Amino acid sequence: MVIASDRALGRWENEGGGLARELRDQFPGVRDWHYLDTAATAQKPQAVIDACTRAMGEDYATVHRGVYARSANMTLAYEAARRRVAAFIGGKEDEIVFVRGATEAINLVAQCVSKINRDSPYFNKGHRILLSQLEHHSNIVPWQLAGYAIDVCPLTADGRIDLDAAEAMLSEDHVLVAFAHVSNVLGSVLDAKRAAALAHKVGAKLLLDGCQAVPRLPVNVADLDCDFYVFSGHKLYGPTGIGALWGRQELLDAMPPYQGGGSMIDRVTFAKTTYAPAPTRFEAGTPAIVEVMGLHAAIDYVDAIGLDAIHAHETELVRQTRDALRAINSITLYGPDDAAGIVSFSMEGVHPHDIGTILDEEGPNGSGVAIRAGHHCAQPLMEHLGVPATARASFGIYNDESDVAALVRGLERVKRIFG
Repeated sequence: MVIASDRALGRWENEGGGLARELRDQFPGVRDWHYLDTAATAQKPQAVIDACTRAMGEDYATVHRGVYARSANMTLAYEAARRRVAAFIGGKEDEIVFVRGATEAINLVAQCVSKINRDSPYFNKGHRILLSQLEHHSNIVPWQLAGYAIDVCPLTADGRIDLDAAEAMLSEDHVLVAFAHVSNVLGSVLDAKRAAALAHKVGAKLLLDGCQAVPRLPVNVADLDCDFYVFSGHKLYGPTGIGALWGRQELLDAMPPYQGGGSMIDRVTFAKTTYAPAPTRFEAGTPAIVEVMGLHAAIDYVDAIGLDAIHAHETELVRQTRDALRAINSITLYGPDDAAGIVSFSMEGVHPHDIGTILDEEGPNGSGVAIRAGHHCAQPLMEHLGVPATARASFGIYNDESDVAALVRGLERVKRIFG
């Protein structure tokens, strides 16, 4: 897989992200386009596209079923991808469950924990969960559907989860704490190790929504001391329809299956079915074979560049953007100055949808600046901020200073139109 030369990768590290223009050529979807919506979904490098094409073409076969050579080879590749995901986040192979994305992963944990044997030594007997005001709907609705009693942790003035408040709120009635590692709206980064310590102090487990963290920050679940970690592949420069749930082995072993069907069984009779051990018991049906191959390629791609370098690059773009937008007196910025890759804002007297529409018209053929405008699947956070919606610019490894400049030019045009 060709990513970039060692010389080029070294220049990225030495110049703090000056390679973005060169890397952009490896992303067919962003050439001549100021794409600032990576927090919604990342564009795909050619290496990932090629990996998916091979997996769907000359390499394609089912996994875990065929005795013929190509099926055996694809099974080996599929399980190698599981090991790659585990290594990427510091877990173990048997602790990785492949899912369609973080949404399914959280639903899986919510449903399975709610149905465990309440004599399990691994979980509190209570049925309460602590969430925060900045959570994505995917980290709210699944817990409601599973019948948990939800407590809501407030935010600090600069948009971080208030862990002092969390400490005061937590009790032995809480079975779980579920927080975003990085906010998808504010870009604020959770002190995950402290969150884990607070949860464990009362016997609760910590689930981290890592969708916005894994493309931007080095993640090691052992060091974070969390109990579950979830993320989606499509935000990590991989395909849609694939993601991962990491869970401690003893916790996965204590949880009953989420869905029934092929692959997740040990023995089936009409009288009784017994189930395979984790993680297989949570992977019913024919899996997303092609997407898993794409996820493996995406992780290889990101690792070759280096998450420390990516984080430094995006941090500089966030700094430039916040400084530039702060100079426009009609703009209100949300979240902390050290946000990870994300800048949310509003403009006085202009709906974010109008901002997004006008920005998109800036370039040739309407392909100008692409941002997200709306509630970002975080309506409780919008209520907390006192706005119906925000505009959001989010960065990836293919962005550079020219994208920031195009955003600022577009916002100045918006201001003139509505001024």
